[in-house]
Amino acid sequence: MRTAVVGLGWAGRELWLPRLRAHADFDVVAVVDTEPAARAAFDTAPGVPVHPTVDALTAADVDLAVVAVPNHRHAGVAGALLERGVPVFLEKPVCLTTAEADALAAAERDGGATLLAGSAAPHRADVTALADLVPDLGRVRHAEVSWVRARGVPRAGGWFTRRSEAGGGVLFDLGWHLFDTLAALLGPAPCTQVVGVTSNDFVNSPSWGAAWRKDRPGADAVGDVEDTARGFYVRADGISVSLRAGWASHEALDVTRIQLVGSAATAELRCTFGFSPNRHPEPFLTLTREGTTTRVPVPNEPIGDEYRRQLDGLAAVLKEPGSRGRAVEEARTTVRVIEDFYASARSAPARNGTPAQRWTGESQ
Repeated sequence: MRTAVVGLGWAGRELWLPRLRAHADFDVVAVVDTEPAARAAFDTAPGVPVHPTVDALTAADVDLAVVAVPNHRHAGVAGALLERGVPVFLEKPVCLTTAEADALAAAERDGGATLLAGSAAPHRADVTALADLVPDLGRVRHAEVSWVRARGVPRAGGWFTRRSEAGGGVLFDLGWHLFDTLAALLGPAPCTQVVGVTSNDFVNSPSWGAAWRKDRPGADAVGDVEDTARGFYVRADGISVSLRAGWASHEALDVTRIQLVGSAATAELRCTFGFSPNRHPEPFLTLTREGTTTRVPVPNEPIGDEYRRQLDGLAAVLKEPGSRGRAVEEARTTVRVIEDFYASARSAPARNGTPAQRWTGESQ
């Protein structure tokens, strides 16, 4: 597939370009970035043009555009490409509001192109092994999902920590991965009840930053998003969910935990999503039934291999007749939960007497 990469930030440079170039299904034929410095620094391959805008991409020349731009540009850039008939794979978060989801759906219809999206986390080998246990759990009643970093606030002063550009904080970042993973395990479902709280104890302290990301220095600005989110919600199918996401904590290592509680058994996966070096050495999956816990073997795959596996099936998914509209509907469900989560957090009293809205990742 003739593929363009739109956005030369960390995700474009480190995640997508190397894997697309190494994959037999894709041929990188163009890259796009609005920043002259990013274009100048790009190590271009012979014959691969570097464009300042997506206006240079057409359906006649590109089979797929992988969009990895800052959050606030996701819907606009993807929508413009879809309206031009160019299929898009969009990095999470797909959109920041339900209104943006509606705009993407309209762009799909008007341009006749397909939007693909989703997190890489559901493609991990250990998550797949957990999914294989779901039929053994009976009726799933409850899920606990968390991804908590030891030190991992991204790019202090950059767009990640500015609500106007990121939409919110850790809930839009790590939280979206958790929502996508749970939907892959249990199927997508809207939510009927949501309660949540947020805090920002670490977001403006350089010592809690994600040094391993090697981000370019950001502007000297104060972050106004949450670094930690804790909540509880109920899905329309009756399954209750406890969620925690944190860019930083007092833990020694980054930990991702997914527990599924069923009528017949409980399954739990402990691992580390993402690329942080502060990780557990291997994933740990267990099945507990009637007081007996059994460890289930899972592959210990290379870090980031889930992104390669996500690409493995992308071309086939793009050709499926039912693909068009699916990503937007799933994103609409997720962003509604996030909107309700932030609304709940804004209503919570601040412990220091400051209005709660100042301390939350309020969606725009």
